[in-house]
Amino acid sequence: MTKLPSSLHGEQTQTGDVLWYSRPADTWLEAIPLGNGRLGAMVFGGMQRERIALSESTAWSGAAATGDVNPGAREHLEEIRRLLFAEKYDEAQVLSSKYLVGSMKNFGTNLPLPELLLEFESGAEVTEYQRSLRLNEAIAQVRWMAHGDRYEREAFASHADGVLIMRVSCNRKKRIGFRMHFGEGVLPGEVHAADGALRFTGHAWETLHSSGRDGVAVQIEARVLNDGGMVTAQANSLEVQGADEVTLLVAIGTSYGGANAGQMCRKILDASTVKSYSQLRKAHVSDYQPLYRRMAIDLGESTSAMRTMPIDQRRKAVEDGADDPELLALFFQYGRYLTIAGSREDSPLPLALQGIWNDGLASSMGWTDDFHLDINTEQNYWPAEVCNLSECQMPLFRLIDGMREHGHETAQGMYGAPGWVAHTVTNPWGYTAPGGTGWGIFVTAGVWISLQLWQHWSFGGDIVFLRTRAYPVLRDAAEFFLGYMVTEPKHGWLVTGPSESPENWYLTPTGGRASVSMGPTCDRVLIDALFRICIEASETLGVDEALRERLMSARRKLPPFQVGRHGQLQEWLEDFEEAYPNHRHTSHLIALYPENEISPRKTPELARAAEVTIERRIHAPHWEQSEWGRANLVVYYARLLKGDEARKYLIELISKSSASNLLTFSSGGVAGAEQDIFAIDGNTAGAAGIAEMLLQSQGGEIELLPALPVAWAKGSIRGLCARGSFVVDLAWERGQLREAMLFSQRGGKTQIRYGERVLSVEIAPGETRRMLARDFRA
Repeated sequence: MTKLPSSLHGEQTQTGDVLWYSRPADTWLEAIPLGNGRLGAMVFGGMQRERIALSESTAWSGAAATGDVNPGAREHLEEIRRLLFAEKYDEAQVLSSKYLVGSMKNFGTNLPLPELLLEFESGAEVTEYQRSLRLNEAIAQVRWMAHGDRYEREAFASHADGVLIMRVSCNRKKRIGFRMHFGEGVLPGEVHAADGALRFTGHAWETLHSSGRDGVAVQIEARVLNDGGMVTAQANSLEVQGADEVTLLVAIGTSYGGANAGQMCRKILDASTVKSYSQLRKAHVSDYQPLYRRMAIDLGESTSAMRTMPIDQRRKAVEDGADDPELLALFFQYGRYLTIAGSREDSPLPLALQGIWNDGLASSMGWTDDFHLDINTEQNYWPAEVCNLSECQMPLFRLIDGMREHGHETAQGMYGAPGWVAHTVTNPWGYTAPGGTGWGIFVTAGVWISLQLWQHWSFGGDIVFLRTRAYPVLRDAAEFFLGYMVTEPKHGWLVTGPSESPENWYLTPTGGRASVSMGPTCDRVLIDALFRICIEASETLGVDEALRERLMSARRKLPPFQVGRHGQLQEWLEDFEEAYPNHRHTSHLIALYPENEISPRKTPELARAAEVTIERRIHAPHWEQSEWGRANLVVYYARLLKGDEARKYLIELISKSSASNLLTFSSGGVAGAEQDIFAIDGNTAGAAGIAEMLLQSQGGEIELLPALPVAWAKGSIRGLCARGSFVVDLAWERGQLREAMLFSQRGGKTQIRYGERVLSVEIAPGETRRMLARDFRA
């Protein structure tokens, strides 16, 4: 992505993009996250005891499996459909629970790795303590004074060198001493210490989600490079005494993809050991900053009192009603930071439920730390295009390629249909069969995640990518649904089913509860988007004319949107009452965001129905307040052009669904969680929501400041991306646009909207166009 030349901001150093704290972390959700797109670390910053919670994206239990499709699925498919069309929902539910669920017998999960612990000698009274994460450099730092000496640790996860690096130093010589060892973990393995290195060798084995004997081999090796003093090895630890300075290098290898875990560690460490700390640091910053510095944001000034407070206190102050626009801007950049730290162009896997980090909670319960395709993985990548991190989606596209391959088997074995299909969850080995009843039979999940391929094309305009990567995946998915969908007998509509509206249930006429139905609204939205996209892509590429005609014909037969008895957008084909009116999922509102079938300008009646749906959910007793659900409210209200409401739920996302380290969490008591569990989707989707408040691009139109809150009266943003391969800078004051800068590397035509005024603009390749507020006055 070419960086936008801009007169609005210049080359900002973004010195304010810092999370800092006045005490060490006590819990995982207080620690500082570092990552290089594969290796993750949570740094606690303790003075006498430093904890580094390690993780790695490919440290998965389980294995590729066959026979995950229920052997009775294809035989009973038509019977279940007949029962649903005959309104015998309870009977259909019983058969679906017996014959449609997948086995998931060796599905697996990402697992947390053993913590690396550093036990320091000093027990002196500490003053001037501070730990921080500088987003501009992706470097964590811990500083304090003891006995008049200044101690410092600096840590970063280098993508350039593939290694976690920590430097431990003091302003006086011979002051550094500690014992380093691994903490207890869930992985079985052995620890060996020798020659200045500490090595853990084990396997990602567990029994909750897999056989207990399947999973990748794992090796962690930590090398100590000491300046002065001495390093001695014990049976399972290293001891450093009297050093002037120590550089710690940590490499993690696994056997994922056929690699040798030990050789992987040795290769990384041998290459890193010959470099100085300053060389490693410089390479890390030079690799990271070109991505991070593509954007800058200013949502207004916080008070000087707020600026002097640590982040945990600022978050609490916002929860208590304080205004802190700089914290909101920081949250935006933090979402981008986590995307870069967790998903680089060459990452072996995309962001999972917990990104590349792992708190040991999601992996030890029914969820697993996997790839949820019914909202979470999509949200993980919502900011990638609009927030100028397009290449960070590449690991996701590789995962989709694997799903497509295995999804052909699922399509044929389960439904007797061509093409490919995937359901609610997947793993590194391309699992595509359904999961359990009530959540796992979401038949358009593969479509939803694959629409990210189209977004990449829409923003970037790479015709080769469209021809060779995006269109083949989407075309094969469309082929499946053309062969799989059936005609609904009452109206002649073409519908999916049996399928589920993610993870919700409805009340049947008998008073029972059911999850499976024919033609849930979310399926209708995604199928319409898929068919429309394939029609457009085939026209652009000049291919598949016959398929295009079939898609156009099928698209005309899809059900219309329906408004129910409460004025709500119906979630199902029938106007069922929800079994759980407070449910966290609102999957039928995909039509509002990320799709654009419903909008206040184009479909005002449906937009109102969507808003009624939102209001009924959030005002129901005991609304399930998830982090991603709050993030959804931000993007929903942005699309409804209600900036003040979007800001309200952004603040709630930060104050009620974010921890002191600003990582978002799913609240205890929701979806089976017994306690608050980190999930990265709130961070990423929250950042996307802020972007959507300031810039929207759909339907061939770029809208400036579509949902600007009153509270953000003055501000600016640099580097937002728009569909059509445009990059936009904005500045505003007194709640009104001051100027916009529009840049396109490829050039092209577009419509620019501000308020009710729309201008046609054509930009030459590489040109920057400046637009002032007066240009939009009639």
